[in-house]
Amino acid sequence: MPHLIKPNVLVSGSKGFIGNRLCHTLSQQGFNVRVLSHSALTPDEQGFQMDLAVDDCPSGLCTGIDTVFHLAGIAHNTAENLDNELQYQRVNVEGTRKLLQAAKQAGVKRFIFLSSVKAVGDCDQQPMDEAIGIPADGVYGQSKYDAEQLVLHGNYVPHPVVIRPSMVYGNTKKGNLPRMIKAIHRGLFPPLPETHNSRSMVHVDDVLQAVLLAAKKPEAAGQIYIVTDDTNYSTRQIYNWIRAALGKTPLAWEIPLSLLNILAKSGDVIGQLIGRRFPFDSAALLKLTGSACYSSAKIRRELGFMPQHSLQTSLPDIVRFLNLK
Repeated sequence: MPHLIKPNVLVSGSKGFIGNRLCHTLSQQGFNVRVLSHSALTPDEQGFQMDLAVDDCPSGLCTGIDTVFHLAGIAHNTAENLDNELQYQRVNVEGTRKLLQAAKQAGVKRFIFLSSVKAVGDCDQQPMDEAIGIPADGVYGQSKYDAEQLVLHGNYVPHPVVIRPSMVYGNTKKGNLPRMIKAIHRGLFPPLPETHNSRSMVHVDDVLQAVLLAAKKPEAAGQIYIVTDDTNYSTRQIYNWIRAALGKTPLAWEIPLSLLNILAKSGDVIGQLIGRRFPFDSAALLKLTGSACYSSAKIRRELGFMPQHSLQTSLPDIVRFLNLK
């Protein structure tokens, strides 16, 4: 019986939270996985080490590759400055251009780009969808948007797709959610008031589902897809669920929003005096109490995406992963 030829795929950002899980999933599904990483490769990895900011693509990087999953990039830093802006441009935009050029030269068919909902700005319409075209709020989001334009309109590959995940959760020690869990565990995160804000999130495994559907489905070519778990969360709701997952009793009291506003404005003043953002300022308060709600109706409708996870049911596993119980 003849052996089936396994497809060859390239994953950039293979050491990251999402990239590592994607490589594992692809390998389990029978793909030959070639990796591109900023860090040194392990003996069992096949691929290349490359700094997208300064290095040229290695010879043969995309040779024989059917699909590129481009996850590498500089993540969002709230304390944006000129150095951040230059690095965002070098890695998120020019790094993407390098990889697209290598893909085109090698005749790669599919290029799946993991972007961010921050590639466009927020608006009053809630939930926000792929039709929103407001300019990004900062240089990080602008760099993601510029990279998206290269992917979708640069004529590099016949099947380009952009995936915009909302805030991703899962078993990782990095990011805002693990920091919040650790702070609540230590008693350093006071109970915020219930503002009934709405924030969209998505489990890492559901992001993988979306990425694989985008590569598989012909109708995904040339499209942008927002990915969420189809549940909207308020910050107080998340706080209560984290306490429950930690085995802590519920709290009936809350910090008044008026007091939080005073503290945030004080943080603004301190930030101006010291020349950098204070940890708690008006922007931080808005992130905690404001809304950032997105719709994944398009990817459900066009690609059959069906989220399998919710934050509430995932939190006990995340707490165990963080070794806090």
